[in-house]
Order: sequence, then C-alpha cells, then structure tokens
Amino acid sequence: MKLPRSIHQLRAGLIGTGFIGPVHLEALRRLGVRVAALCDLPDRVRAAADRFGILEAYGNYREMLRSPSVDVVHITSPNRFHCEMSLAALKAGKHVVCEKPLAMNTRETAQIVKLARSAGAVFAVNYNVRFYPAVLQLRKLVADGDLGEIIHVNGSYMQDWLFKDTDYNWRLLPKEGGKLRAVADIGTHWMDTVSFILGAKIRAVFADLQTWHKQRKRPLGEVQTFAKAGAKVRYATYAVKTEDCANVLLQFSNGARGNLGVSQVAAGRKNCIRLEIYGSKKSAWWCSEAPEMLRFGNRDEANAIAVRATPAFGDGPAGFMDYPPGHVEGFPDTFKMLFRAIYGAIAAGGKGGGLFATAEDGHREVAVCEAIMRSHQTRRWVKC
Repeated sequence: MKLPRSIHQLRAGLIGTGFIGPVHLEALRRLGVRVAALCDLPDRVRAAADRFGILEAYGNYREMLRSPSVDVVHITSPNRFHCEMSLAALKAGKHVVCEKPLAMNTRETAQIVKLARSAGAVFAVNYNVRFYPAVLQLRKLVADGDLGEIIHVNGSYMQDWLFKDTDYNWRLLPKEGGKLRAVADIGTHWMDTVSFILGAKIRAVFADLQTWHKQRKRPLGEVQTFAKAGAKVRYATYAVKTEDCANVLLQFSNGARGNLGVSQVAAGRKNCIRLEIYGSKKSAWWCSEAPEMLRFGNRDEANAIAVRATPAFGDGPAGFMDYPPGHVEGFPDTFKMLFRAIYGAIAAGGKGGGLFATAEDGHREVAVCEAIMRSHQTRRWVKC
C-alpha cells in the first residue's frame, strides 16, 4: 500500500462512464483530485477519455490497475462486476470507492470485507446521501438526545424513471444488477442513511415486493440510465424478474421501528428521498426535494423550519458545507463531500473515517437485502 499523500496529490482511476461515473469525475475535479485514467468498453473508452480530457484510456480494467498513475479506483460499473473489480483493485494495492450495492450477494461482499481488512486499504461504498447537510445534522440531533428516545422512523425513496414499460436499463436484469432492483438500487440508500442517523443497525425486516410491469419492452440497442428512448426505437418484449416497488417494515437495534416505501414507478417523483424521525421529545423531517430545509415537529408548541447554514439548523454538518444559506447544496455536493472525507482518510494514512460507508457497511446492506427477499418469499419477519 502506498504511503499517505495530501488529497491533491492522490490520483484516481475511474471504471465506467454511464450515469454515475461522470458524477464521480466532476466531484473529484471540484476537490482538485486528478482523474488520471478511465476504463470502459474498448469501443467507446477513447472517445469518453477525450471528452473528459483524461490521458490514460483502458478497455480492460486489469490493465488500468497496473498503472502507476492510479492511487484510488472508483468502480461505477454494473453490479455484477463490483466483486471481481474490488478484489482485483485491492490486490493491486489500490484504495477503492465502489458504487452500491457492494456486490451481488453476501458471499461476495464477505470476500471484499476480508481482503480490505488484510490489505490495510481505505475502502468506501458510495452511500452519498449521508453527506447532505440535513442528514449530518439529524445524526447529531439523535446523538445529542435532542429528539429524545427514537420511537419510529417513516419514509420513502420514490422515482419514476422506470414508470413506462418501454423504460429500460441494465438494472432491470437480475444477472446484471441482482435479484432485488428497487430495494437494492435506491432502498439501500434510505436504509443506510437511517442507520447512519440513528447509530443503529437494522435487525429484522418484513417485506412485500411488487412487480407492476410483468413484461417490459427492451430497446434493441444500448440505453443509458435515465435516458429516454426515441420514437423510432424497435423493442423486444421480455419477462421482468425484479421488483418495481416495495414496502418494508423494519426493527432497529436501538428498539426503534420503521417503515419504508420504495418505488421506481412513482409518476412525478424524479428522485425523492423522505425521512421522518419521531422521538419522545420532538420529531424531525427532511426531503431531498427541499434539501436545504429541516422541519421540526412539537406537541405543545409551533412546528419549525430551519434553513441550512443558519443557527436554527445546527452545526452537525460543520466542515461539510462550502456555501452560505440560500446557495443550494444538493445531490452533486454530496459526492464532493463524501470524496473529501474518503480522500482525507487516505491522506491521513487510513485514519479519520467514521462518516463514510465502509466495506462492512456495504456487506451489511446486502445482508439486509437478502433478508428482505427471504421475508417476501416466506411472508414472515426475517432477522438480518
């Protein structure tokens, strides 16, 4: 493992140029981290590298891992590649930032956890929602006891990008994304965020999954995430084996209860995360569609709204805000702040973690997903 450097001396290598890959790239550049290498399919990687101004372009990720110009590997490929790429990067002496879910099952994630521990590398899973200022403040409110004992948590993660039967992406296919789709793709973000806020693990689940479109139409050609098919596209019909939406009851290790709704067929919701935390003193609510606002609920006095970066909001996100109130920090900023924490830990020789999700956290989320699948199949509570 290479000796620690300053954050600006560290160099990144990026695998994947779909929807989320360029998000990583932009956030790294905003931090002043040089993206030295890019890897994608051989027939398109050079054009992508030229578009982004990256010198090293690879059609084989193992070749990129041999590059001395790469200190940290960002894995933004389809889920089925996460395990092999993570293991290979660790064996090559690289630090790793892997997209979620960490891998296809807990057999794979356990391998990653074991190797990450023995390699002494910084390994992070891209649960970026942790780095919304409101989420960091909610975590502090819970830790400080300002909400009291947590009674229950309510919320949802809603999208509509797969609303039509002609909407298509590789995530719809179990062999590419895994047996769970909506839960694994966006539901894990909500569950990780709530566990992070509460400082408590999910210990049991009761789940109901629904596939609304039993059949879908697949475009005869490649479609990027969130892309819209044109009017002249030709389709092939296929059976859908993953869920469009889900409802999950949760029990947390601190005794709190929760209920989560997840959907990728919720018309009008482009990317809506909602959290409501109810404590014995007061409650707090947040929605990603209004990311600057925290709302507080009281029994015997008026409810309140606090704006990010004001005294009423609180100082929980101190160090993870760059703009004054009224200058919105949202989705892209969460990646910048997440990578600031990760690269800061790398530069400190593996110290300074605690906020970003680790390989262990990624393993735990996949274990929860497997419990959710078993619960749906058996119609029973399942321990995680």
